[in-house]
Amino acid sequence: MPDALPRLPPLKALRAFEAAARHLNFRLAAEELNVTQGAVAQHIRALEADLGVKLFERLPRGLALTHAGQGYLPNIRRAFELVAEATLGLRPEPARLTISVTPSFATKWLIPRLPQFVAQHPLVELRILANESLSNFQSDGVDIAVRQGRLPFGPGLVVDRLFAQQVIAVCAPALLPAGTNGIEPAEIPSHTLLHDTHNLWPEFLEQALGLKPLIQPRRMRFNQTGLAIEAAAAGQGIALASRFLVAGDLASGRLIQPVAAEMSGSHDFYVVLPRRQRHPEPTDAVRRWLIATAEAEARADAPKAFCD
Repeated sequence: MPDALPRLPPLKALRAFEAAARHLNFRLAAEELNVTQGAVAQHIRALEADLGVKLFERLPRGLALTHAGQGYLPNIRRAFELVAEATLGLRPEPARLTISVTPSFATKWLIPRLPQFVAQHPLVELRILANESLSNFQSDGVDIAVRQGRLPFGPGLVVDRLFAQQVIAVCAPALLPAGTNGIEPAEIPSHTLLHDTHNLWPEFLEQALGLKPLIQPRRMRFNQTGLAIEAAAAGQGIALASRFLVAGDLASGRLIQPVAAEMSGSHDFYVVLPRRQRHPEPTDAVRRWLIATAEAEARADAPKAFCD
C-alpha cells in the first residue's frame, strides 16, 4: 500500500501564493481569484506561519519574493500545472462544428433557440457562419448548413426538410387603422410594402390576395428578410416572411397578420450536410436537434395571430 502523503498546506493558501508571486501584487491576485485583497494577505500569512519561512518581502510598492519564495514557486506552479493537465485529460474535449445559415434564419430562429441546444449538447461547440451565399463544405470548413431552396440539392449530400415555406404578411399592430381589427386585402397596396431579395410581393398580391399586378406601389427594399421583419415591427410597413421565422413575434404580439391570407412558396428550408462528415457523431446530433425542434414547433402549431 502506498505511503500516505505528508500533510500539505491548504490549497487556497497555495493558490493565493502562486497568484501573488506571479503578479507580485496582492490586489491583482485577489481580482484573479475573485476574493478580497485581505483574504489573499491572510492566506499568505497563514502559509508563511505553516511553513515557518517568509515568502514575500513587503515593499512600499508591491512585493518581492524572498530567496525561499523563489525556490518554492517553480515547484508549486508545476504542481498546479500537473493537476490541470490531469483534469483536462479526464474531461472530454468539446466537438467544434461550423453551421452555415442565412442571417435571417440565424437571428430570427437559430439564436433564440441556442440555449436549448447548449443545455442538451454541452460538449458540442457551434460556430455560426451567417451569410447569404452558399458555403462550401470543404473549402469553408462547414459541417452542416440550413438553406432555402428546391430539391434535389446535388449528389453526396444528406438533405432533410425543416420547414415548408408558408408566406404570410406581417406588420406592427399600430399600423392598423384606428378602430379596426385588420386591413382589407384591396387596401394592402396602399401601404408601404417592405421587400427583400426574394421579391415575393407581386406573387403574394396576385395568388394570396387575388389582386391584379399594381403599378409602382409604395415600397422599401432590404437585402435580408430579417431586416424587412424588423422594419415591419418598427411600423414602417408590411413585410412578407415565412411563418416559422415570425412565430415568436406573432405569439408575443410584436407583429400581427393584417390579413389571414397566406401563400405556399416553392423554396422550403432544409438542413444539409455531406455524406462524408469530419465529425459524424456531433454533426448528426446537430442535425437531429434541428429536425426535432422544427417538428415540435410544427406540431405545436402556434396560434395564428391574424386579425379577423
